[in-house]
Amino acid sequence: MTAAPLTWLYVPGDRPHVVLKALTSGADVVVVDLEDAVAPDRKAYARAATADLLAEPQPVPVHVRVNALDSPAADLDLRALAALPGVRGLRLPKVTSPEQVIRVARTTALPDGSAPPLYALLESALGIEQAHAIASAHARLRGVALGEADLGADLGVREDAGLDWSRSRVVVAARAAGLPPPAQSVHPHIRDLEGLAASCAHGRALGFLGRAALHPRQLPVIERAYLPTAEEIEQAEAVVKAATRERGAQALPDGRFVDAAVVTAAHRTLSLARRH
Repeated sequence: MTAAPLTWLYVPGDRPHVVLKALTSGADVVVVDLEDAVAPDRKAYARAATADLLAEPQPVPVHVRVNALDSPAADLDLRALAALPGVRGLRLPKVTSPEQVIRVARTTALPDGSAPPLYALLESALGIEQAHAIASAHARLRGVALGEADLGADLGVREDAGLDWSRSRVVVAARAAGLPPPAQSVHPHIRDLEGLAASCAHGRALGFLGRAALHPRQLPVIERAYLPTAEEIEQAEAVVKAATRERGAQALPDGRFVDAAVVTAAHRTLSLARRH
């Protein structure tokens, strides 16, 4: 079983030397950003530099966040990058409808079926309202996630807790569509590692798995927050052992009730624990 990614490091596409450093940062996935991180007059350079770098496969998975789908730059990004060997995923910003995903899937389809997976970012009230329709729009869509900065601005949210309903909505939409749990949006304060850890703990409680990062110093904090604790591993092993002995619902010696769903969760915990 392939270990689920826990860390997704964003790097600006117009700084290829930073992208190269990111490839050795320890991130599970490197996301080259052609959208928010790149000034308008640097878009063409960022696209060309990214295409040059990703003309060959890379040692870790590299995704590219293209420009907003309603902009001419997005079409240029997709034409330049979708078929490159080094592109392992295309991240689509500000998605508001399943039709947008379907259109990108069609325009980036390759004759040999090797087109990269798609990931939709929901960053507006309309995107949240369409969450399940977007998450189930196309077989090449492999994940959904939030863009919380834009979403918070769109909703007029003034406190972090105001985003919790939207967070739960996207977790449920992903599960209902048969997709992996979404990764958390970035924590923008890159020096606030205590705040990052607390925020990750909250996200984990809501059902997220892993998190996007803006700086390599955030990566170990995210990984520690999302890896199971020794106590969680011990509990999961007890559940799996009990399920191996007997079939059907049962209770453990400490009184915890065990059924098929609990066993599935225990296997998921042990899979995460084995990633190192």
